[in-house]
Amino acid sequence: MPPTPSRDVEAELEALDARLNELLPPRYQHCYNDVPPTSMGSAKLKYDEDGRVAWGEIWTTYCDLAMAGGPPHRGKLLEPPPAEEVESDPARHAEVVAELDRAIGLTTGAATVPGYAPGWLGIPCAAADEAAWLQFAVTAENVSARRRGTTLQLPAGPGFRPEKEIKNVVVALSKSLHYWDGHLTDAQQKLAEHESWDPATAAEAAADPAAHAEATAAIEDAARAVGLPISPRRYAGWIGVETADEEAAVWLLRAILVGRVPARREEEVLYLPVVAGRGPRVAEVFRDAWGLWTAHSNRRPAWRPSGRRG
Repeated sequence: MPPTPSRDVEAELEALDARLNELLPPRYQHCYNDVPPTSMGSAKLKYDEDGRVAWGEIWTTYCDLAMAGGPPHRGKLLEPPPAEEVESDPARHAEVVAELDRAIGLTTGAATVPGYAPGWLGIPCAAADEAAWLQFAVTAENVSARRRGTTLQLPAGPGFRPEKEIKNVVVALSKSLHYWDGHLTDAQQKLAEHESWDPATAAEAAADPAAHAEATAAIEDAARAVGLPISPRRYAGWIGVETADEEAAVWLLRAILVGRVPARREEEVLYLPVVAGRGPRVAEVFRDAWGLWTAHSNRRPAWRPSGRRG
């Protein structure tokens, strides 16, 4: 049996770097050490003379993009509410949607439209490229996002509060739009994939349990095959893979996003999407990213992002 050819790690890293530069704003290109993965803190809400949140006066700067290695806006995933919850309190849901519309308009100038299903609010985009890139960026901030054609879909529910969930949605969107509008070149804005990625909700997983179980198994098997444990924190549409530390989670997240698969992290836990029929694809992209990480981590420590100080 002929020997397995050795990997050209340098060439693979250069290829990864080139593909990452196609996806991220120029400020993050060739940048693996300068994007701190820890949060700068959260801005407090301001109120106008009528007691309403002055959404347009709160943020003048933003933390680094989570998809570039910066801190996710939320520590845990904000999920859409079940349809039954929305339908049980339509009056309060309408109030939340109205406040999200006001907040998004004041912070980004974007309009909103009814979502494609209960629990979602639509944000029309200029093109499918924009909606696809924003879906990946918002998801990396730990806020659920979907796409229907040129319309980005964000969660909305009657239990959302201005100081918590509404703020989370507004910040994740405005932060992502800030980088899309002001930092991506025209060429980069055309590079987003148009595939549909809908990590399963609990209702969707229950509707097709065999397909959901198949996708879940493919991803979990890939993680266990490289010796990584599965996180006990469960989401219907996400598998958590426990990495050694935040540096490893950030590096892997960026490499997986380059493979045009959505990903996010909660501290050192990397989350991969469970989508019916896409399990093998996610597993393959994860294996490629992990193989490259292990191949280069001891040789090229300068490639590892670091938020540690002192």
